[in-house]
Amino acid sequence: MTEVDLDHHRSGDAVTAELRADVVAGLTAARKWLPPKWFYDADGSELFEKITQLPEYYPTRSEREVLAAHAGDVAKLTDAHTLVELGSGSSEKTRLLLDALTAHGTLEAFVPLDVSESALAEAAEAISKDYPGLAVRGVVGDFTQHLNLLPDGQPRVVAFLGGTIGNFLPAERAVFLRSVREVLDEGEWLLLGTDLVKDPRILERAYDDAAGVTAEFDKNVLRVVNARLGANFDVDEFEHVSYWDAENEWIEMRLRARRELTVEIPGADLTVRFAEGEHIRTEISAKFRPRGVETELAAAGFALEHWWTDSQQRFGVSLAKSVRG
Repeated sequence: MTEVDLDHHRSGDAVTAELRADVVAGLTAARKWLPPKWFYDADGSELFEKITQLPEYYPTRSEREVLAAHAGDVAKLTDAHTLVELGSGSSEKTRLLLDALTAHGTLEAFVPLDVSESALAEAAEAISKDYPGLAVRGVVGDFTQHLNLLPDGQPRVVAFLGGTIGNFLPAERAVFLRSVREVLDEGEWLLLGTDLVKDPRILERAYDDAAGVTAEFDKNVLRVVNARLGANFDVDEFEHVSYWDAENEWIEMRLRARRELTVEIPGADLTVRFAEGEHIRTEISAKFRPRGVETELAAAGFALEHWWTDSQQRFGVSLAKSVRG
């Protein structure tokens, strides 16, 4: 397979130290939590790709429908020389953008950024092979920390797809969107995928599929802590729980202890006790309304130029231009 350049900004020791800090902060909190980025080792990335193909999980199909219809518009409106994709994963949907930008004749470089080196390397190599002449440079990093290390190549369009923006709490979203704006020059672009508020029954099925793939994905965060910090989580003693929080308009995923447990985490010098039924919050997935997306973009320094949705109005994709602060 074609070789591609990978910039590494997450060494093994740094990743372990980061995980240790999150584990100590999250599992000693009054209401325990772990960040969703720790789902994504090689196994977690593979499980998530399976989730995107499940009949209950509409976001991937809905967003793909939007991109299939409007990738050409993105190309014409942005004249982008560089496509940057944050949290790229397999970059499967991104091929719609790559095709459109290539056909438009402006695209010179593709820069995918992801925390999972294995998923990033596989996707970047496949794209390098399938798009000869395109400079592909993968960045192994965390999009909350390493945006300032992205290469230039104006004009750029930064794609943040899949509804991943919903994994941030509102205050965190504001910080993140502002950090994206800060790395862009005036007139460069953000293409943002946002899952929309809808019937809670549709949402709940999407995050608790009948085949149990999402449950295994949720539990993978415990496997990552076991592997990296020598913990002794018995994964089978936790069950996956998800529910719609109507007040905050987000789905919460949690792991619930089936019985009273004590877990040793030597790599964090930590002993954690769980009461029967106690939860670890592993993810929120906020759902959006169009006006709210526009307001949050404006607060971060972006002007919403175009808003597209799929035929069932389930998922929104916005194209926003960075404006003078």
